[in-house]
Amino acid sequence: QVQLVESGGGLVQAGGSLRLSCAASGSIRSINIMGWYRQAPGKQRELVATITSGGSTNYADSVKGRFTISRDNAKNTVYLQMSSLKPEDTSVYYCRAQGPLIGYWGQGTQVTVSS
Repeated sequence: QVQLVESGGGLVQAGGSLRLSCAASGSIRSINIMGWYRQAPGKQRELVATITSGGSTNYADSVKGRFTISRDNAKNTVYLQMSSLKPEDTSVYYCRAQGPLIGYWGQGTQVTVSS
């Protein structure tokens, strides 16, 4: 089992920045990819960014150039630095840890961007 605890969400004005954190604990040696997803009301959950254990990253087109995913393996923590935030970035952001056979979700953290 892997437990994920997210933090760092909140309310920010358009153009502002936030940093999300996701601390992992438990059977973390099985995890090779960590990522962030988001889900707005009435919409499907969508990928925001992922990062492999080797540091390779992948981003949704909508956030490229604005968001940066990183990880601190010593702290078992993945971060999402969000800049130039837009109202359409308003969502619940979920951390995900993916192992060879199973994935785990965090509880989510709300990000609200006001115009």
